[in-house]
Amino acid sequence: MGKTGGRGDFEWVYNDQPHTSRRREILAKYPEIKTLMGPDPQLKWVVSAMVLTQLLACYMVHTLSWKWIFFWAYAFGGCINHSLTLAIHDISHNVAFGNKLAKWNRWFAMWANLPIGVPYSASFKKYHIDHHRYLGGDKLDVDIPTDIEGWFFCTPARKVLWLFLQPLFYAIRPLVVNPKPLSLLEVQNAAVQVVVDLIIYQLWGLKPVVYLIAGSILCMGLHPISGHFIAEHYMFLKGHETYSYYGSLNMITFNVGYHMEHHDFPSIPGSKLPQVKRIAAEYYDNLPQHTSWTRVLWDFVFDDSIGPYARIKREYKIVKQG
Repeated sequence: MGKTGGRGDFEWVYNDQPHTSRRREILAKYPEIKTLMGPDPQLKWVVSAMVLTQLLACYMVHTLSWKWIFFWAYAFGGCINHSLTLAIHDISHNVAFGNKLAKWNRWFAMWANLPIGVPYSASFKKYHIDHHRYLGGDKLDVDIPTDIEGWFFCTPARKVLWLFLQPLFYAIRPLVVNPKPLSLLEVQNAAVQVVVDLIIYQLWGLKPVVYLIAGSILCMGLHPISGHFIAEHYMFLKGHETYSYYGSLNMITFNVGYHMEHHDFPSIPGSKLPQVKRIAAEYYDNLPQHTSWTRVLWDFVFDDSIGPYARIKREYKIVKQG
């Protein structure tokens, strides 16, 4: 892909995000895409199988030595947990049970959250809405790194550290950039998570709890699957802020790689996004796209033109309700 040039600031633009106009244009030409919107009946079964697999793994690892706990957390459990965070991403758009059963989606997201080890789903839902509505929005889209991140993590060694610490930044950044009041759903999410963690600890000791939490941290940091964090919106080609990836890792990440299609049609489940691309192929085939998340991470670290500052930002005028 092309280079953006040396960066000392974000790429500020003064136009609206492209997804809104492209959505209207595609739907006008291919109204059958509307039939893909709505719940995915298979999602609840796939997610439940993954949760139960991790609970079984908790029993299986409780007698292992610590070195094997961390090995399996990185090589196996963390991959499932990262995939579950992407299931939660899908569920946040109400695709597990549909918009009419929004509460069911929220509680099901808490079920998907259990192997992650720390409460996540309710807070993610609260902020992910803004990411779609105000893509790149200054002080609104908390997916955008802070100025301190962009300024400091600018060398290969520092960028490797930044990738490793991504889970920490994703947890802290919303509290700094766009703090919101604690919701009842977040309290419930935390209570359910703590109770389940304590039950696992009482049954099998500390090692399974460490296995779950360490896997989540390690596989959301410096790990091939985590390439999607960078691939989705970092500006590898000047002026392009969203990119898709059509490789094999989509099979274990709920098609999060179809990210251009997802932002165009957020109410379509990940399982059906390949159909969007097939129907409206002329809108996606010629757009910049990634072929490898591992290559994305390599380029991010070693290409001087790419780093936390390589993001498009824009101002949104928010009308506050009186």
